[in-house]
Amino acid sequence: MKTKIKFDYPSSEKVYLKGKLFPDLRVGMRKVRLTPTVTFEGDVRHEEPNAPVYIYDTSGCYSDPNVEIDLNKGLPRLRQSWIENRKEGETQMYFAKKGIITEEMEYVAIRENMNCEELGIKTHITPEFVCKEIAEGRAVIPANKKHPESEPMIIGTNFLVKINTNIGNSATTSGIEEEVEKAVWSCKWGGDTLMDLSTGNDIHETREWILRNCPVPVGTVPMYQAFEKVDGKAEDLTWEVFRDTLIEQCEQGVDYFTIHCGIRLKNIHLADTRLTGIVSRGGSIISKWCKVHQKESFLYEHFDDICDICAKYDVAISLGDGLRPGSTYDANDAAQFAELDTMGELVERAWAKNVQAFIEGPGHVPMHKIKENMERQIEKCHGAPFYTLGPLVTDIAPAYDHITSAIGASMIGWYGTAMLCYVTPKEHLALPEKEDVRTGVVTYKIAAHAADLAKGHPGASVRDNALSKARYDFRWKDQFNLSLDPERALEFYKTSNSVDANYCTMCGPNFCAARISHSLKSCEERKGE
Repeated sequence: MKTKIKFDYPSSEKVYLKGKLFPDLRVGMRKVRLTPTVTFEGDVRHEEPNAPVYIYDTSGCYSDPNVEIDLNKGLPRLRQSWIENRKEGETQMYFAKKGIITEEMEYVAIRENMNCEELGIKTHITPEFVCKEIAEGRAVIPANKKHPESEPMIIGTNFLVKINTNIGNSATTSGIEEEVEKAVWSCKWGGDTLMDLSTGNDIHETREWILRNCPVPVGTVPMYQAFEKVDGKAEDLTWEVFRDTLIEQCEQGVDYFTIHCGIRLKNIHLADTRLTGIVSRGGSIISKWCKVHQKESFLYEHFDDICDICAKYDVAISLGDGLRPGSTYDANDAAQFAELDTMGELVERAWAKNVQAFIEGPGHVPMHKIKENMERQIEKCHGAPFYTLGPLVTDIAPAYDHITSAIGASMIGWYGTAMLCYVTPKEHLALPEKEDVRTGVVTYKIAAHAADLAKGHPGASVRDNALSKARYDFRWKDQFNLSLDPERALEFYKTSNSVDANYCTMCGPNFCAARISHSLKSCEERKGE
């Protein structure tokens, strides 16, 4: 396996913002250096400096030139000293209910604000606000005590909209090295959390490599591994098999579990009249178990036991939407909403045990039905964070599902969804490869950021305004460097513009001589800035 991975971003440096409550905190950010705005009065050249822009950074140590990374050894254990003094069952929600601000809470407050204080931008996001949101169940910090390598992040309506990346192998696809590479690649482009959905060989070992080298929270669907343990026979599943799988993954460091606890025996038949039935893999497995045994699922009956296990490690529960619609035709039907209502009951039971929880949602929903999803979720699930796959607003674009879903994702993010699960161009067709991950992440960063702008998140417009000014000034380099994908922007620029005698690597073809009238030499002198 390739053991050393490093990457950087153009004209950027890794910087660390310090804590106030916890002075030893070092919150990693990306600082993008900008070139000055150049104007001329006759032959007199004037330069007006442009302040650097601080960007929320999910790349961890991979973009820090001062940290040596060896995948065999794993990442530095950032949170280890914070965790060592905590007792079993002392979760982030436990502390929050007592009004105790943890290191993780101040860390995410600093991270969310992206240098707002220094820019004079008012913000409501303080460590105290973070603590209150967690105490009341409106936000989640997924941070298993066994995953000290992860950097704290927060999922909640009143924070930046986050995105999740799905990766994973099957019996016939990629191996461990490819999955680790995709995990790190996701972090480079801005993935906030990562779900390992592997169903093939070496599930445990694949997950171990990912966890030890992933600076963002990692989620799984434990049912997938439990299903493999019974050779793919749903009827042979038992609570004991699932429980042991849950503990195994908690011990490794998984930060949140998707568990389809909301499927009730009495509600499964509601999907019988659907165009596309039950499309969730986990939902299909547990539905079959219920029908074969004609009883409530062991996930529902043992939900309190599940919470007790999760509380021990501070693992968050993502209440899975096993009855989500698999087509726009089936959106907002009785099956979907019956499961959502059950989740509302379960989330309160999780909170009673100080377990952080959030709710998963659809799926496939046409635009005119998206708002109803968000409003019903807030009402029935008591304001718990919502986490949605898309939703896809039309079903007619295989190979372009990242686009059809990003439309719905930006809308539901604006309405209040806290985290968006990305959809790649190969959704419905194949497991994502490395470049699919890049496309999916960047597409969903667009959707999430559009929602942040619409919500008026503090500081959300700083980057947009800086890029727009760079475009107006013909500072092409700064445009690229402030973009979500600087490499792709520069690549397209180069292939779309011919280089001629007036070409300037700072400003682009013809703009120096024909539009701004400053010399090529003066631009070249500024290249290194």
